[in-house]
Amino acid sequence: MSEEDGVCLVTQPQRSRVSKDHAHDLADIIAEITTVAVLTANLPEDAPMREDHEIVEFSTEGTGEHVLVEAVRFVLNQLRLCRAIARREESTVLFFGTTSYLLPVLWSQVLGKRVLVLPRGDVPLSLRLRWEEQLPALVARALAALVSALERASYRLADGVVSYTPSMAEQLGLDRYSDKLYPNGARFVDTEQFDVTTPFAEREQAVGFIGRLDVEKRVPELAAAAKQLPDTVTFVFVGDGSYRELLEEELAEEIEAGVVDVVGWVDREDVPEQLNRLRLQVVPSHPTEGLPTAILEGMACGTPAYATPVSGVPDVVREGETGFLMADERGAAIAAEIERILRNEDLPQMSQNCRETITAEYSFEGAVRRWRSILEAA
Repeated sequence: MSEEDGVCLVTQPQRSRVSKDHAHDLADIIAEITTVAVLTANLPEDAPMREDHEIVEFSTEGTGEHVLVEAVRFVLNQLRLCRAIARREESTVLFFGTTSYLLPVLWSQVLGKRVLVLPRGDVPLSLRLRWEEQLPALVARALAALVSALERASYRLADGVVSYTPSMAEQLGLDRYSDKLYPNGARFVDTEQFDVTTPFAEREQAVGFIGRLDVEKRVPELAAAAKQLPDTVTFVFVGDGSYRELLEEELAEEIEAGVVDVVGWVDREDVPEQLNRLRLQVVPSHPTEGLPTAILEGMACGTPAYATPVSGVPDVVREGETGFLMADERGAAIAAEIERILRNEDLPQMSQNCRETITAEYSFEGAVRRWRSILEAA
């Protein structure tokens, strides 16, 4: 791929408040290889990406909170995106997380552009979990199945399908596209920003969760686990979301006693400090994410993870080497396993393994090499 070919990176801004999101990271990587224009919708005015990359905003409307509004804007955004793509000269269109945008995928191919699709995770399942809070379960499942069908059609039509890791590709059923699958498109971690600033031996007996406090993260199970830990262990919650109020109500006594710390949302530059507090990061996600950023950033800070073996997680959290895989997501089981892990004498060595794994496999330079081979081969 030459500098003149260029890439249109199609994405939607994340719902969570972050100073720099995955799309920004991916744009930074691609910019090291060729020119990149980011096609997106409803990007905040203060988003750092506006300063770092060319932005083409095909809509200023959000996705909407009601399912019907989401559906209408979903269709309208695809039409607007088709018009935006037609005006671009880049030879490649990369759909990042927007893998159900079937109309723009088709239109890009009609225009003679190469199409790559990169899912962020199991979007239909993520939507189903959220929609089940608003709609009858059967309706939510039917709508999620429709999104899944659109995704599958995009995968079939695309010139290339990219996943973060091989395990993620397997879980999402992408291995059926083996002739055009690139299963090692994992993100990078800023290893200068995310580093070991508090040696593992000097850390308090603290474990924690960092991320969105929503339905995908099993927050009620985390609250139950925090209640059952001994007073010698502090459970730290860093993040914000729809479940924060529930969390603070459920753990009011523990917060008052100082054995639970609900930090709330913090700026990205303050996340490394929080990760350096912990001896263990607890990530009981549903299988909706591709590869949780918090796990990679925690490992860069020398913090092992105890996580559900979903999507790309087993490729990074290697049992007994860089962390532990969760077999039981019930609160009591999580608490019992946390106590067992904290007694593990190999934790300091695992902390070192985490840092070494990230610097060796998930550096910015490594990500550029991977994406160069993907873009040149597709």
